[in-house]
Amino acid sequence: MVDASLEATKKYYDDFASWYENERRPHDVSGYHALIDDLEMAALEPFARGKRVLECGCGTGLLLERMGTFASHAEGVDLSPGMLLKARARGLTVREASVTALPYDDATFDVACSFKVLAHVEAIGDALSEMARVVRPGGYVLAELYNGWSLRALAKKLGPSRSISSTQKESAVYTRFDSPTAWRSMLPRSLEPAGIRGVRIVTAAAPLLRVPGLGAVLRSMEHRMMNTPAAYFAGFAIMVAKKTSA
Repeated sequence: MVDASLEATKKYYDDFASWYENERRPHDVSGYHALIDDLEMAALEPFARGKRVLECGCGTGLLLERMGTFASHAEGVDLSPGMLLKARARGLTVREASVTALPYDDATFDVACSFKVLAHVEAIGDALSEMARVVRPGGYVLAELYNGWSLRALAKKLGPSRSISSTQKESAVYTRFDSPTAWRSMLPRSLEPAGIRGVRIVTAAAPLLRVPGLGAVLRSMEHRMMNTPAAYFAGFAIMVAKKTSA
């Protein structure tokens, strides 16, 4: 039987694929998306340097391509054929699959990561269990959540739904906001919490990054604060967990 929710999500991201890179590198080297990407890679690299990495929800491969510069091997999965077309055009190793059913054997990777994807997965417990399953004992899972304790969450709740293509709006796809404390109850038994990294802590609005002088200050503050307790209030919370058992 076809999962209607899964098919709707796939269609959403197929439509999104045509827009996804419009405001990203090389057009956005000093803007919002570049900052978010840089912070996510700064969080991942200490765990993934020289390791085998799987990105769950790799999209068009912008981050996956960067992972290949410090990981010994990096590949990805995504639900959207439209996104994967662009990733394959970059020469990346990718598969079409859902994060809730990863097409890999147990303990295939050292690290499994997911950025801005799990917020759109209703069965998040299943997704985390699958990410843990494909990671070896002693390896890590990095899972980015939309933080329910953030100003961004409040703005998304109160503001209008943004268009992501000529036919789709953000409201067309399931979206969840989770608190950093709720994260612990989602983890499978094989994973142990190992920290939090914050993304978008002090940047209240994306246009502020383009203000001369202010943009540089905000970028510096984001990098300096991402590993501090302020991460609990970041717009995006990257939860780090270590696999302690098979």
